Amino acid sequence: MRIRVISSKDDINNLNENEEIVHLAFRPSNTDIFSIVSKCPDIKAFHIPNSYLKTLSQSAKMFLDMQGIDLIEGDVWGHRKDINEYSEISNGIYERINELKKDDYSDEEIADKISRESNLEPDFVKFLMKQ
Repeated sequence: MRIRVISSKDDINNLNENEEIVHLAFRPSNTDIFSIVSKCPDIKAFHIPNSYLKTLSQSAKMFLDMQGIDLIEGDVWGHRKDINEYSEISNGIYERINELKKDDYSDEEIADKISRESNLEPDFVKFLMKQ
């Protein structure tokens, strides 16, 4: 899975309409959120650092909820936007999730285990499990 990293408001204009997950590396306004949703009609989730998520307005959260778009807390560790505008979730993560499911781990246990192993947030792991 590819996560499009948006590091500034200027990057919104360069988005591909097929983006499904975007990581916001800046503090978005309501207008930014609406612009991204308008530009990417198939978007499934916004991935936002905790500090920015706390300042997101209730109206933006409600708008995303009404659109059926998940709001996921987290960061993309070690990603360099100057090298690649996408952060990749490796197939190994999905394989590990499937392996743990076969071993009858609960969703909570899988999220915790994968989070510790991969440095992904538990909420993001749960989102990946739904996909």
